Amino acid sequence: MKDKAQMRERYRRERREAFVPAVYSNILSTPEVMQATIVASYVSYGYEPSTIEINRALIESGKTLLLPRVNGDYIDWIYWDGDEKKLIEKKKILEPVGEVVSPLPSIDVVIVPALRIDRDGYRLGQGGGYYDRALPQMSGWKIALVHSGEVTSEVLPRETHDIAVNAAATPDLIVRFRSN
Repeated sequence: MKDKAQMRERYRRERREAFVPAVYSNILSTPEVMQATIVASYVSYGYEPSTIEINRALIESGKTLLLPRVNGDYIDWIYWDGDEKKLIEKKKILEPVGEVVSPLPSIDVVIVPALRIDRDGYRLGQGGGYYDRALPQMSGWKIALVHSGEVTSEVLPRETHDIAVNAAATPDLIVRFRSN
């Protein structure tokens, strides 16, 4: 199987070369998101699928939004009310300021970043392992955001700790995975 680092490098290059800004508001009409009370998301950067519109719409619809903040090898979750002044840049990534949510409430939906998703719902992320460590603690419906063409029939490398997502969203499609 190909080396993950080489795959990430290739997928990042392909993403950069084919980048077209898009809106992912289609996830807002999924039953899981519509019925959710608490949603965990993230603040996208660079060539990642944009979460700006999604996060804003979730807050405007009255949902509680949690954003991640890196703490060593792990992610802490912070309530975010949409105030951009409550975000600070840390290594290219905007992270929320505020108190860590503890204990973590039952999260209904988790919006996850990914470089690629395979046909079984396994994702290849940026390589930090933060979501690999966080997802097992989160019981909600997990949906990854990818650009068109980034859901692949190729089986991605996976390890025993990897958690498949329930669905992937491109700007035009919601792909649900049967094995989840």
